[in-house]
Amino acid sequence: MGDTDRDTPMRLAAFEHVRRLGEVHDHLTATELKPGFIFEGERIPLINPQRGIFKPQQMRFLLSIRTVFPRPGGRVWYDDQREVHRQIFQADETVEYAFMGQDPDAADNRWLREAYEHRIPIIYFLGIAPGRYQAFLPAFISGWDGRALKAKVAFGLPDQDTPALPDTPLERRYALRAVKQRLHQASFREAVIAAYNGRCALSGLPEPLLLDAAHIIADRNEQLGQPMVPNGIPLSKIHHAAFDAHLIGIDPDYQLHVSERLLGLHDGPMLETLKRLDGGTIKLPDRIKDYPDRDRLALRFERFKVLAS
Repeated sequence: MGDTDRDTPMRLAAFEHVRRLGEVHDHLTATELKPGFIFEGERIPLINPQRGIFKPQQMRFLLSIRTVFPRPGGRVWYDDQREVHRQIFQADETVEYAFMGQDPDAADNRWLREAYEHRIPIIYFLGIAPGRYQAFLPAFISGWDGRALKAKVAFGLPDQDTPALPDTPLERRYALRAVKQRLHQASFREAVIAAYNGRCALSGLPEPLLLDAAHIIADRNEQLGQPMVPNGIPLSKIHHAAFDAHLIGIDPDYQLHVSERLLGLHDGPMLETLKRLDGGTIKLPDRIKDYPDRDRLALRFERFKVLAS
């Protein structure tokens, strides 16, 4: 089987491998990406750790592009929203991707052009925090400009059996909206959990894989539901469920309240652990600017008082 014949099944195997990784991990790191994947008994890399544009030697066409989230210079990374994130949220159909270097005919940039000319589906590993990525697939190089030294990236429709570049503006906008929503959720989660040093604000549980970023005010509220650290609290899965069900409340002074419904139950150690939270206070982040917003907590707590009795 020639390189051209192998390219498509190898590409689909890469997509399936990355999708499976996404089912297990909230984000991907070098630990998950460096091993690559196995195709017909051979290990195929997913990325080049030193470069953002990658084509395995076993494949004819580009497999992946990557945008690294810069490491902070002595500051928490969420303070400055990075350009690629801003661009995605402001875009209508496509986003830009910079060439490697200044030579449009360099190998990496030719791979971008070939992917554009042949409408090749690729994987976009987008940095959401230093060393952490979300994988968006399929993505497509939908434009190539040798003078501007930039390519355009469009995203495919989710859940397609056969990856295909959306042909209409409506389809491209729909696909990009799905990317925006997922990026919003991933960035918010990373920011909130990082601000609290990877621990649950109620229990102190130090395992980020078991934590959610709970909104104080839901993101459907356009005025107060913004994806910012003061509108979030890191909670374990069970505490998040209890908070969303108004079984646990947090007042503007960061004190915890357990609903009468829970306090009146007697059924096992997990329930007793939740009941013991009553009257305690949440664990706060290191920086005052990251503390939960008191006005948002006050609004949420009024709702708790109505529903918890």
